Amino acid sequence: MIPGGWSYFKDMNVLLLQGPVGPFFRRLSRRLKAAGAHAVYKVNFNAGDWLFFPMRSINYTGSGADWPVFLDTLLEQEKIDTVLLFGDCRGYHATAAELARSRSIEVWVFEEGYVRPDFVTMERDGTNGHSQVPRNAGFYQSLDERPDVPEQQVGNVFAWLALWGALYFLAGSLGAALFPHYRHHRRLSLLEALVWVRAGWRKLLYAVLERKTTRLLTGAMSKHFFLVSLQTAIDSQIRVHSRFESIEPFIREVIASFSRHGPPSCVLVFKHHPLDRGHNDYGRFIQRVCAEHGISGRVFYIHDQHLPTLLAHAAGLVVVNSTVGLSGVHHGLAVKALGDPVYDIEGLVFKGELDAFWQAAGTFAPDMALYRRFRRWLIDHTQLNGSFYAGDVEGDASCGASRPGEAAAEVVWPLTTHRHAIVSTGSDDPPVGLSPEEEAA
Repeated sequence: MIPGGWSYFKDMNVLLLQGPVGPFFRRLSRRLKAAGAHAVYKVNFNAGDWLFFPMRSINYTGSGADWPVFLDTLLEQEKIDTVLLFGDCRGYHATAAELARSRSIEVWVFEEGYVRPDFVTMERDGTNGHSQVPRNAGFYQSLDERPDVPEQQVGNVFAWLALWGALYFLAGSLGAALFPHYRHHRRLSLLEALVWVRAGWRKLLYAVLERKTTRLLTGAMSKHFFLVSLQTAIDSQIRVHSRFESIEPFIREVIASFSRHGPPSCVLVFKHHPLDRGHNDYGRFIQRVCAEHGISGRVFYIHDQHLPTLLAHAAGLVVVNSTVGLSGVHHGLAVKALGDPVYDIEGLVFKGELDAFWQAAGTFAPDMALYRRFRRWLIDHTQLNGSFYAGDVEGDASCGASRPGEAAAEVVWPLTTHRHAIVSTGSDDPPVGLSPEEEAA
């Protein structure tokens, strides 16, 4: 994925900004240093960031307005060669990417995997709507078809994600006074930490309440339902990279179209995003819109069913730009994307209007030879096999060396504050931000 693996960053000065919740960026810093990076710097923006990277880090406490000047000084002072960050649509990150590019500094972006569930994304210059992935079918058709390489299966990492999320938001709330200007895309409060707990018990509850629905969809209704995969309410794929302002207008458009053109023998099934389980519930909204269009008995709203099983039994799949769409293609399913995902390629997905999709889905099939070439190219150029939240990210560009629970033992209070930055010290690890020569000294 990266030319030469992590040794690509040998002799570089690397700046890490916000990473995924959990210890991934701390493990990454160690891997980069082991691969020969000249120095690795880390900027934290809130106490949740600090929790997982407390030592030898630069904790930015200034305002958003002051961030460009602060960052520009840091890039110049430390002679930064490359910036690594998670999510290129976050406010601080968007500014950082623009400023870095103006200085001809490389920007590498981590994101959840295009290929799920066993990969994460690492792409130069941007992901999703900012991605440089070719959208021309002819490009992939010109490639030789090669066999897939063995892949490590990640397994269910929700328990780790919920733990890291709860710790992150708990720390963010308790340490909010130390970062007075920071504004997160979710609330940094004790309530937000409890939301992750609520997500856990809702998962158990839905498993019981929706058991009969699962049997119905995989039995009598098999191939007689269209699956609609919802994304998280705060997903930048919705807010930045689509024409929808939120999830609700997407739901409304799909229900309206299905009520007019959906096959009478089929039903519509909305699947809630698992990471939004604790935050939002669209049940009443869906009921109201269905009543407006007279199809209340033909629409289901489900939460935690096994996605590959649903895809195997669905008649078609509708998404905005979720990576679930690519999973649908993988299952040979007719997919309609109402956004512009990286897989929105002629031959992979249905390119007609949504109103026509409901009837055309029975005869449309993705070009699986094209899909195999596309998937292999995507993995080779943008994907790392593994998880941010548990275990290792494997391959030539692997990031993992430590166990998932390691960072929980690295919490040290209190912090000391300065106007713009806090530099936390005290680690017995090689100091992040020092060159090998300085470490040796």
